[in-house]
Amino acid sequence: MKKVLFLVVALASFAFGADGEQIKAFSVVAAGIGLGVAALGGAIGMGHTAAATILGTARNPGLGGKLLTTMFIALAMIEAQVIYALVIALIALYANPFLG
Repeated sequence: MKKVLFLVVALASFAFGADGEQIKAFSVVAAGIGLGVAALGGAIGMGHTAAATILGTARNPGLGGKLLTTMFIALAMIEAQVIYALVIALIALYANPFLG
C-alpha cells in the first residue's frame, strides 16, 4: 500500500509540473486504467447478479419472472457506473480542463 501511495504522489508531482504533452500522456494512461478498472468491476458485479438470480430461480421457480425483472434493473444500474467512467475518460482525453 505504501508503494502505491508513493507512486501516486510521485506521478502527481510530475503531472502538476508537466507541460501540455505530458498532461495528454498522463490523461491517456489514466483514462485507460480507469476504464479498465470500471469494466472489470462492472463485469464482476454483473456476474454476481446473474449468479444470485439463477440461484434464486433454482430455489423458487415461481419467482423467476420477478427475479429476472429485478436482475435487469440491477444490471442497468451496474452498467450505468461503467458508462459514467467512460464519460469521465472521454472528458479527460478530449476536454481536459488542465490543458487550458
